[in-house]
Amino acid sequence: MNTTSSLDNRGFAIVPKVLDASACHAMASLLGNATGAGTRGMLSNPKVAEFAKSSLAELVRPHLSCGPMPVRGIYFDKRPETNWLVAWHQDLTLALKEQVEVTGFGPWSVKEGVPHVQPPMQLLEQMLTARLHLDDTDSSNGALRVLSGTHRLGRLSAEAIQSCRETHEEVLCEAKAGDVLLMRPLLLHASSRSSSAGRRRVLHIEFAGFPLPAPLEWHEAPC
Repeated sequence: MNTTSSLDNRGFAIVPKVLDASACHAMASLLGNATGAGTRGMLSNPKVAEFAKSSLAELVRPHLSCGPMPVRGIYFDKRPETNWLVAWHQDLTLALKEQVEVTGFGPWSVKEGVPHVQPPMQLLEQMLTARLHLDDTDSSNGALRVLSGTHRLGRLSAEAIQSCRETHEEVLCEAKAGDVLLMRPLLLHASSRSSSAGRRRVLHIEFAGFPLPAPLEWHEAPC
C-alpha cells in the first residue's frame, strides 16, 4: 500500500530512511534531553524549523490540500528516568498565542501556560503530523499504537473510543531510526511505558494546510 492509500484508508503511513544514521545522530545531539516527558515549542529552534519546512514539509505536501505549514513541534524523549504511558486519544487541539472567541472554535484549555482550542472538524481533517524517529522503536520502548481507520470517524467520545478498541485493528508502529511516521490527528493512538534501558526519541511536528481565521494566531508562528 502506498503512502497516500495508507493515509486515506488507515490514517497513518511510515516513510523509511528519511534521515541516515549520521543525520539522526546530529539531530539527537542538537535536541539533547527533553524536559520531562517532552519539550514543547521546538519550532523556535532555527534548525528544527528549517528541517520542518524543508524535508518534512516535502513529505507532507502531497497529502494536504494547501501548502503545509509547521505549526507545533514537540520533542519526546522516553527513557528510564522519564517513562510514561499515553491512553487512547485523538489530537484535537491547536496551540495558539491567546484566547480569542471565534465561532466554531472551542472549548479552550491551557497547557503549560499556552492556550489550546478545539477547532472545527474540517480544519482537523486538513492537518497531518510527521513523527521523526531518532531511535529504533518497537514494543519494548513504547512504540506508538494506533487503531487503523479511526481517523474517519470524527471527534469521538470516551464511550466511542472504548468501542473502537473492539471493532478496529490495533497496529504497533514499529520504526527504525530515521523513519518518519505520518499520522492524521483524528487517528486514535496510544503508547505503553518502555521496558527497555534504551531511549525512544521522537521529533513530532504538526502541519496545517489552512490559514487561521483572524484574529487567531499560532503559538509557534511559522517564520
